[in-house]
Amino acid sequence: MQNEKVKDRDIQLVIGNLLRYGVWTALGVAALGGLIYLFNHERDTIHYGTFIEKDVDIITLSKQTLIGVAHGRGDDVILLGILLLFLTPILRIIFSLVAFLLEKDYLYVGITLLVIAIICFSIFFGFAH
Repeated sequence: MQNEKVKDRDIQLVIGNLLRYGVWTALGVAALGGLIYLFNHERDTIHYGTFIEKDVDIITLSKQTLIGVAHGRGDDVILLGILLLFLTPILRIIFSLVAFLLEKDYLYVGITLLVIAIICFSIFFGFAH
């Protein structure tokens, strides 16, 4: 049996579908969270003069969000949708890394690893304040 190479067209198709379905999934989750939030807080009075910032790292925020989703809190479901939206292009980069490894295109493997390192550095060690 011949060793079949992955075609560029197939890779581009998978990447396009990953981005498309990732955005639609994030949109659906955020919309569902919005509906849950509206049904649970329809009579609440909103005070726009106060803003409470969640000043936590991404790992803690993700854990708190998943716990909130498990409890059915709409604001955490919305936040999960936002996190999925952020995760979509990161998954695209990771898939590109795998595709470049399969193609044995080591220049692009190195460039992609550099991009992943920059993203990880900015997520875990970035200074937003």
